[in-house]
Amino acid sequence: MGNGLEICIDTILVFYYIIHNLPQRQGMNNTMKGEKTKLGSLEMQLLAYVQLRKKDMIYTGEMYPVLGINSKQEWELFSRMARSGMIIRLKRGVYLVPPRMPTGGRWVVSEYLILSKLMTMLEGKYQISGPNAFNFYGYDDQVPNRVYVYNNRIFGDKNIGGVEFVFIKTSNSRLGSIRKFKTPNEVEAIMASRPRALMDAIYDWSRYDTIPRAYGWVASSVGKETRFAEELISVSLRFGNKGTLRRIGYLLALCGVADDQLARLKRKLGSSKSLILWIPGQNAKGRINRDWGLIINGSIPG
Repeated sequence: MGNGLEICIDTILVFYYIIHNLPQRQGMNNTMKGEKTKLGSLEMQLLAYVQLRKKDMIYTGEMYPVLGINSKQEWELFSRMARSGMIIRLKRGVYLVPPRMPTGGRWVVSEYLILSKLMTMLEGKYQISGPNAFNFYGYDDQVPNRVYVYNNRIFGDKNIGGVEFVFIKTSNSRLGSIRKFKTPNEVEAIMASRPRALMDAIYDWSRYDTIPRAYGWVASSVGKETRFAEELISVSLRFGNKGTLRRIGYLLALCGVADDQLARLKRKLGSSKSLILWIPGQNAKGRINRDWGLIINGSIPG
């Protein structure tokens, strides 16, 4: 496989040299076949150039002087290559380019590489959470078809390089408690920590539809890891809101967590006479728990 890639790269460089030094004698009367050859040569030249310069991103306006074309032709070239999957449009005017000729002409890129490059370009911070983290830590067997990204730069649903992203914009103060790891391709990825992912499942329950399932996930982790409850309390105090603290406090009390640990949550909550549902979206009938200000309208899933 390695030899094949080296031969492929060498072929591109040869094409680049020959095409770059050919006299430009083709006129407006080129046949369709000639036009296709010319378009193919531009793509070869672009890929050869970025490989020689060891570039991983190119920008609008950068390549047309190099290729001897005008700005409109450059835009058409970038658009054509992005549509065919040879390069990836990160955002308007910015494209991610492959380190070598894509096998089969289409570049398959992981969501981790796209995120790393995009956030580096935007000078932003991010962390993956939601269904991706629930699956990553083994709480949910369902493999999500979108990547949920908390970040401090952009928001909304976006398709980048064939990957569907949900960008959730938040403040710097709500980013943190992460786990970094390297992919097999040596790309650094940033995932929410296990306690942070479970807090997100309760804090952002309406986005992920994770209550009451998340209560079962928390109970399981508390039973298996001696320090998990303390870590979840710390993460919740830093990143949660009062509704999250109430629900997690009651849940941990059910799991047998010591009162002195739960006192940290109660101090942050203070006194309140208002009540919220233990399981939002369900019938409001249930007993009242004054300690945590909850209407207990359900139980922890078995």
